Amino acid sequence: MSDQKQYTETIETARSYYNSGDADTFYHTIWGGEDIHIGLYQSEDEPIREASYRTVERMTSKLQTLSKESYVLDVGAGYGGSMRNLVRKVGCQAVALNLSEVENERDRQKNKEQGLDHLIEVVDAAFEKVPYSDNTFDIVWSQDAFLHSGERENVLNEVARVLKPGGEFVFTDPMQSDNCPEGVLQPIYDRLHLQSLGSPGFYKETCQKLGFELVEFEEHTHQLTQHYWRVLQELKNRENEVREAGVSQEYIDRMKKGLQHWVDGGKSGYLVWGIFSFRKTG
Repeated sequence: MSDQKQYTETIETARSYYNSGDADTFYHTIWGGEDIHIGLYQSEDEPIREASYRTVERMTSKLQTLSKESYVLDVGAGYGGSMRNLVRKVGCQAVALNLSEVENERDRQKNKEQGLDHLIEVVDAAFEKVPYSDNTFDIVWSQDAFLHSGERENVLNEVARVLKPGGEFVFTDPMQSDNCPEGVLQPIYDRLHLQSLGSPGFYKETCQKLGFELVEFEEHTHQLTQHYWRVLQELKNRENEVREAGVSQEYIDRMKKGLQHWVDGGKSGYLVWGIFSFRKTG
């Protein structure tokens, strides 16, 4: 739907990565193809998919207005598992907006297989420019996607623009702490081809400027470290399987190194993760 020629270099970097066969096969294999988001773990060895589903359930519990009549937008939807869960739960209509055409094709196929394609529209687009009119959605949802943007303030402005007054905005994002020293997280920045991550203070301040009221920030920072450690262990345990599925050894080696950077960053105390809940007041 979107013209890729309009994408900035940062957006195109993320799009190309998630469209690659290596990335698609890795994420689809390790996470089971429903989502690729940070989980809420009850034990160190819990399956990634179960922990990821628990995050979706926890975020859903934050929504006070969710009903069959709700129109929900997921920005950075990945494989779309979150919207399938909402639609099955209440019968609402949803839009899964995502940059990767490869992920979106898997999303559409799963929606069709599960009989939900009439309720979920999958849109190929970047969340820096959401292709919908002002005041369209009752709820905007996002999981661990904003970190990929070099224009996070613009992304939040788009969320505010398409959300109806009184609408709810719930999201998670791996963040740097408000007091993060310069250079501490450089290996993570380099992996994302960015200069920084968002921070709790950034999201609170920016959303307030855009007419949002903070309902709650439920911090689960320890889950970020646990999640990346768990994914790293899963990759090590299933490396032969992933390789046989077609993922290159070069990608596997880079992924193991990248996951370790996230684990180290979490242990440093300068990463933050949790669930934000906002309400649009104007």
